Amino acid sequence: MHLKTLVAATAVQLAAAQELMRFGCSQLVFDRIDPLVNPGFLPSPHLHQVIGGNSFNASMTHGALDPPTASTCTSCTYSEDFSNYWTANIYFKARNGTYKRVPQFANLGLKVQGGMTVYYIRGYTSAAKVTAFKPGFRMLVGDPANKDVKKVPSGNCYRCESNMQQSPFGGAPCTGSDTKVFPKGQCNGGWRVTVTFPTCWDGKNLDSPDHKAHMAYPASGTFESGGACPSSHPIKMPQVMYEIMFDTRAFNNKADWPADGSQPFYWSQGDGVGTGIHGDYLFGWKGDALQKAMDTKCANDNCKALQRQTDAKAIACTKGQTAREDIGTDTWLTELPGASQMQM
Repeated sequence: MHLKTLVAATAVQLAAAQELMRFGCSQLVFDRIDPLVNPGFLPSPHLHQVIGGNSFNASMTHGALDPPTASTCTSCTYSEDFSNYWTANIYFKARNGTYKRVPQFANLGLKVQGGMTVYYIRGYTSAAKVTAFKPGFRMLVGDPANKDVKKVPSGNCYRCESNMQQSPFGGAPCTGSDTKVFPKGQCNGGWRVTVTFPTCWDGKNLDSPDHKAHMAYPASGTFESGGACPSSHPIKMPQVMYEIMFDTRAFNNKADWPADGSQPFYWSQGDGVGTGIHGDYLFGWKGDALQKAMDTKCANDNCKALQRQTDAKAIACTKGQTAREDIGTDTWLTELPGASQMQM
């Protein structure tokens, strides 16, 4: 069996066992705005890469903006998904002190450009009902300012791929040789970065001051193993997970790395270790589309209960920067975007 076919088949088997949707979203925009942590600020302190509905902006107050209504397109596979998903960006710092943004590529089996792979996981086969998020729901996982490896959420990690075919297949995320900090050496297949959100909702709040307290992890076991939610957060929600593929191959020349051999990569918030890995989520599915997907146990990126748009249409959904600036895509920068606003 061809390697790519084998990996794809393995992914399908995992999807069937864990009842998960896995689909690609192309890049919507790179922008220094953050409607969760820095609502209304333009620009926000650090750069993000964003996918999803094109209504994304610096101020997305619930009640003032409804993503399915305000958006005219989405960069995600399913045309009913106007949610927004975002993370920071990875930069390479050359020995001469200049920075360049590390590009992204599509995950195996998907044909979007850059962006991310998004998962909605029901957990292993179970009769337990999974309740879709409600309009206005949002959450955050991880902390961009975190410097303690012990405080990195268990579902956030890095994988150094040995080749672009991801062979040998590394299995479930955040297992095996996956790390909580940046990979230390050169990776011939780039990095797979995983960001996983908690799954239990308090049933009352669509958000919380820290964007975390309204959500919790299972009281025992794990979400995947069917662990029960705590009494304080009794509602089982889909587990949202991102996979971001960063193409680090262009930066594998040791002559460009620090003379002491230390790793030269940074998150766009100035974290040079990797402990600041984090992700943001803002729900924006149209009507009851996501609930239908959960109830019918949709898998992968071709669900009969949902409307699948063409990859070309998803790729065509982009928007211009609000905070216009050079982000180091084709040029080398003397500092990270927003460096003067960061507490590095």
